[in-house]
Amino acid sequence: MNNPKASEQGPRGSLYVISAPSGAGKTSLVRALERETENLVVSVSHTTRASRAGEREGADYHFTSEADFQLMLDDGAFLEHAEVFDHHYGTSRQWVLDRLDEALDVILEIDWQGARQIHAQLAESVRIMILPPSQAVLETRLRTRGQDSEQVVSRRMAGAVAEMSHYRDFDYLVINDDFEYALKDLQAIIRARRVRREFQLPACANLLKGLLATT
Repeated sequence: MNNPKASEQGPRGSLYVISAPSGAGKTSLVRALERETENLVVSVSHTTRASRAGEREGADYHFTSEADFQLMLDDGAFLEHAEVFDHHYGTSRQWVLDRLDEALDVILEIDWQGARQIHAQLAESVRIMILPPSQAVLETRLRTRGQDSEQVVSRRMAGAVAEMSHYRDFDYLVINDDFEYALKDLQAIIRARRVRREFQLPACANLLKGLLATT
């Protein structure tokens, strides 16, 4: 249900920027949100880091060489870009704008730096930060991955604290203590925005005429 045909009469889509420290559960929540929400797509970022076990090209990331990434950057192809843990990440400008023009809502999974860049260009973007219930839980989640060394875990914990310190930049804070509850919070944010007057008017024009008609 994640990409049905948008109504030609509908308004432009909304852009949701979702950030979180590593280990907060952002990826799992976004995947569930995309699966259960109509007219919602997730942007696939370009990255210069190597793929991890189970990751698929074009589904999880567009894995890009340093040289190709730099060429895209020079061409202004990115809506935002950032360096995280010595790797570069970027969001395709054209892809996002095309989806919004098709009246699809778009999710960007990016860090606080990218969120700030996006908001400077598209002030109407909705910014959401996903937080863990505690540092202890976050550290446990990072360790149970079993993919990183002790040094990497420590580095990610320090990065997590730095990421979370920018919570004031965000419109919504969603705490991922209970997965299903956090998912419902994300769904509530999207549903509430979709029934705002400016989004409802195109679909309700004829209804309003009938409701306001005088006899």
